[in-house]
Amino acid sequence: MRNFCWSKQVPLNQKLGRRLSLGEYKRAVSWSKYLVSSGAAIKEDGEEDWSADLSRLLIGAKFAIGSHSRIYKGVYKNAEVAIKCISLPEEDEDLASLLERQFNSEVTMLFRLHHPNIIKLVAACKKPPVFCIITEYMPGGSLRIYLRNQNPYSLPPKLVLKLALDIARGMQYLHSQGILHRDLKSENLLLGGDMHVKVADFGISCQESERFTTNEFIGTYRWMAPEMLRKKNHTKKADVYSFGIVLWELLTALTPYENMTPEQAAFAASQKNVRPPLSPECPLAFTSLVTRCWAANPRKRPHFNEIVSILEGYSESLKEDPDFFSNFIPPSPNTNIIKDYLPDCISGRKSALCHA
Repeated sequence: MRNFCWSKQVPLNQKLGRRLSLGEYKRAVSWSKYLVSSGAAIKEDGEEDWSADLSRLLIGAKFAIGSHSRIYKGVYKNAEVAIKCISLPEEDEDLASLLERQFNSEVTMLFRLHHPNIIKLVAACKKPPVFCIITEYMPGGSLRIYLRNQNPYSLPPKLVLKLALDIARGMQYLHSQGILHRDLKSENLLLGGDMHVKVADFGISCQESERFTTNEFIGTYRWMAPEMLRKKNHTKKADVYSFGIVLWELLTALTPYENMTPEQAAFAASQKNVRPPLSPECPLAFTSLVTRCWAANPRKRPHFNEIVSILEGYSESLKEDPDFFSNFIPPSPNTNIIKDYLPDCISGRKSALCHA
């Protein structure tokens, strides 16, 4: 493939950085040899709109690794991109088939999703035993990595609100398209340079109408809803549960169930109704929402339409009252928070809640 170059860095509008060492080059070639072909040669039915022209792809430094994937920074058609290469194990046909289905699902969904809080698909390449997905590059990395570099309970409530609202809006859009993410966690939330969040990694996502059980895929135990852990049919409310765990992460900058193994965390959440501890230091406005999101009964969890409305109401109230989070009084159980609380705050009417 012409102009295909391996480099440690490929910054825009600059010369390529240092060349890879021989060892790095050999490891890279073990993956790249499957990608050296033109996009036209690998198209199948329905692929014409997203197939990559690999002659215009430059792959640079690897910055993430998974069990069956590697993610590189690169340049595609003069734009910075992230390149996820997925390796199909030739010795395990069942696993290879599963990974291919996940690839097809992710590309198909990303191709039709267009929202400021959803990662953008640039192109893809399907050439067994290695597939690749090319997306926009998010320079801030994952939310998980960002939180690991923060002190516990150190994120200002205003920043927590901004990040949570970005995530909720992305999920609201996803659900409006009839799609369940099924692996929402801080590792799959990517940050732009301005702390803008985008939802990513749709490998095990599905249409809500498919109603798969968890026998058909592997999620992430610490973020997984109890009904999924029990291998039951699940709805959009499973994503809401995961959002509750992510919101807890934003509030604490800690790992959920950090003193447990993933298996112990799964048992505790699904069989004992255990949840990560909420510190009294966390603003009540957030803890009240977290407890609703991770309710054991999915029907008691709010939809993302309501979550976005709640968070937008918090944002409007914070503009009017800088001490909103300190003064917040949770609504009574019989109060409809959307109908009775948020409209008053948004419209500026003088209510006891807004001026508590």
